[in-house]
Amino acid sequence: MGAVTDDSVLLRAWQAGDRDAGAELFERHYDALARFFFNKVSAGASADLVQSTFLACVEAADRYRGEGSFKSFLFGIAHNLLREHYRRRRSDDPVDDDRAGPSPSPSLLVGAKDEQRLLLAGLRALPAELQVVLELFYWEDMTAAEIGGAIGIPEGTAKSRLRRGREELDKQLRRLATSDQLLASTLTRLDDWAQDLRQRIEVPEG
Repeated sequence: MGAVTDDSVLLRAWQAGDRDAGAELFERHYDALARFFFNKVSAGASADLVQSTFLACVEAADRYRGEGSFKSFLFGIAHNLLREHYRRRRSDDPVDDDRAGPSPSPSLLVGAKDEQRLLLAGLRALPAELQVVLELFYWEDMTAAEIGGAIGIPEGTAKSRLRRGREELDKQLRRLATSDQLLASTLTRLDDWAQDLRQRIEVPEG
């Protein structure tokens, strides 16, 4: 098997008109972007935002100089588009507080355990800024430095936000759990449940 072409090389080729390179980037990162918008906006808005992220990515290719990871660059664009979506939504509904849109369909959580459904509900109950950092950490294996680069904050601030996100998630899980047994089972293996939940989410086809 040949060497895997670097994302930055594919991005340059796509910008130069190579549609196959664009298709390869889309294939590599579609699921991750779909997970990012999942649980934060409606299904229709999620599909539009994924497409907009890829389009904005190729349009902004000249700004990516290879400093930091391509993943940070891509999710930085996705994060900006999500914030813009929330701004537009607030202008339509002043009561909106930057939490997620409609709950995901149960069919998108294939084979999920009760602990995973509780975890997803807890994440969804968080302010967007905390939900984003936790999901990038748990689901996309991004470091604090990569998360900071993606959402435009210093690494130290990203670490602080991760700590605060875990604290707030703990509070939400305690509030939402339907039994002490479910709460204990979720908290005891929280990292494992979060990692496995990533695999359980069946993102809609692009």
